[in-house]
Amino acid sequence: MEQERHNATILGGGSFGTAMASILAANGHRVNIWVRDPETAAAINLDRENSRYLPGAELPAGVNATDSLEEALDQASLVFVAIPSKAFMDVLRQAREWVPAGTMVISCTKGIYSEGFLLMSEVLQQEWPHARIGALSGPNLAKEIVEQKFSGTVVASPDEELCQVVQTALSCDYFRVYDNPDIYGVELGGALKNIYAVASGMAAAIGVGENSRSFMITRSLAEMSRFAVELGANPMTFLGLSGVGDLIATCSSSLSRNYQVGFQLGQGKSLEEAVESLGQTAEGINTIKLVADKAAELDVYMPLATALYQIVYHGQPLELVIQQLMSGEYKHDVEFQLAGASA
Repeated sequence: MEQERHNATILGGGSFGTAMASILAANGHRVNIWVRDPETAAAINLDRENSRYLPGAELPAGVNATDSLEEALDQASLVFVAIPSKAFMDVLRQAREWVPAGTMVISCTKGIYSEGFLLMSEVLQQEWPHARIGALSGPNLAKEIVEQKFSGTVVASPDEELCQVVQTALSCDYFRVYDNPDIYGVELGGALKNIYAVASGMAAAIGVGENSRSFMITRSLAEMSRFAVELGANPMTFLGLSGVGDLIATCSSSLSRNYQVGFQLGQGKSLEEAVESLGQTAEGINTIKLVADKAAELDVYMPLATALYQIVYHGQPLELVIQQLMSGEYKHDVEFQLAGASA
C-alpha cells in the first residue's frame, strides 16, 4: 500500500533538521524548512544544500527553505521541532497561531529547558496543548544520516497512531524507526547522554585507555538511568537506542558536537573558546549545570555529572572526574533488575 504523503515542516535549519528533511523529501513528502535568516533560506534554495551545517550534502527535490513561520507551517500535517533548547519556547510562541488542533508535532531537540527543568515535550504540551506530541531520539549523527549510512532511531509517544505515522514517514533503506511509549525516558536519554559525551571528549584528550573509556561509558549509563527513574522514566528504556545506543555514538565519535567541546576543554581551552570554535550549539554544556543542580535537589548519586559541573563551571582540574569515579561509594553493577531476579 502506498504511504500517505505529508506536508512536513522542520522548524530549525541545523544539521539534524536538515537530515530529517532529506529523508522525508526522498520518501515523497513535501518539506518546508524554517530558518531565521532570509539569506540562509535563499542560499539553501539556490544551492540545494545547507552549506553551513552539512556542506556537500545535496538536498532532494521537494525541500523548500523559508524564513516565514506562516509559510513554513502552511497546511503542515507533520511538524518536527529541531531548535536549540534555549530558543525552543520562543519559537513555539511565535508559531502557535499557525498550528491547527490535532497537528502531529515531534521534538528532535536533545536538551532541557532551564525554567522549571522541563523536557521538550513538556514545553510543547505547555505551549501547544492542542497538538499531538512525540519525541525523536537515538544515535543519529546527522552527517552519517545524509551519507546514507544505516542507522536507527526511536519515536516516543503514548499516541500510538502518531508513532506509526512517523515510522512510516521516515523509514527507508538506511534509516529504521522504532517506537516507545516512554516519551520522558527517551527524551531524558537524549538529553543526559550529552553530559557524558563532554566527559568522554575530555578523557580522550588526555589519552585514557579503552578500558577506562568503557568503564566511564557504562557508569554514565548507570547515572543516566538512576536519575531518569527518579523522574518517573522506565529504566528499561535506557537499554535501547535512545539510551545506550545514543550514549555510545556520542561518547565515541568526533562527529558529536558535545564530544568536540569536551575534547577541546581537555586540551586546555576555556569553555568560551571551545564553544566559539564549534560554531554550533552543544546542548550538553547547558545540561551539565541543570542536571547537577537537579541531582543535588533530588539527592541522586551522580559522581560523574557532579564532577563535570565542577570542572566546566568552577575551573576544577580534569582529574576530578577520574577521582570521583574511582573513589565514590560502591554500588551494584546493575541497579535495576526484573521483578523476582536475585539481587
